[in-house]
Amino acid sequence: MQAMREVIGFYRENTNIIVETFDSLGFKVYGGKDAPYVWIHFPGRSSWDVFAEILEKTHVVTTPGSGFGPGGEGFVRVSAFGHRENVLEACRRFKQLYK
Repeated sequence: MQAMREVIGFYRENTNIIVETFDSLGFKVYGGKDAPYVWIHFPGRSSWDVFAEILEKTHVVTTPGSGFGPGGEGFVRVSAFGHRENVLEACRRFKQLYK
């Protein structure tokens, strides 16, 4: 159980890093409480357009929200599953793109 709590704690920390990054950039952020996925709202923008922008300009893969149904349009999903160094680097790139 202790090992499982440590793994969960690690991914929660990754999630907090992602949430804090997008919060600091002024985005509305959802999720990340009970799952390692963070949803970022890009009002008035196509989720596929945002996905493509992020991929082309940062080389970070997100998931277009529209892939989860009509309610996901205007959002991208970022996963907290990953090595800490990769999450930190991705967040650094997000900050460069959206500051």
